[in-house]
Amino acid sequence: MGAEALVMAGVVVWLLIELLTEQPASYETALAIVVLAATAAVFLAFAAIHTLRAAAWTRAGTLTWQLFQIVIAIGCFQGIVATPVVGWWLLVPALLALVLLFTPSVVAATRRI
Repeated sequence: MGAEALVMAGVVVWLLIELLTEQPASYETALAIVVLAATAAVFLAFAAIHTLRAAAWTRAGTLTWQLFQIVIAIGCFQGIVATPVVGWWLLVPALLALVLLFTPSVVAATRRI
């Protein structure tokens, strides 16, 4: 989660640079995407911090984020402007995180007592 939070923060910085240096087709849409990306980065950072504290709710948050990432990765493999390389960069870590999320040690560490 920490690595994903850092990558998402990098995406936000990149989107802000693009917004300031390029002319988007729609400023409203571009700003909305930046806000959504920033919200995701904050959520991931918050979840990463609480994962280190073994908070039980982080398993649900991590699962949700990984499912979002898988859906986006599937979209990257399809369509007119398909970018399979990006799809693989999203899909592999998401599947790895899902496998790790359900290992007995992680379940035990995040189980409420």
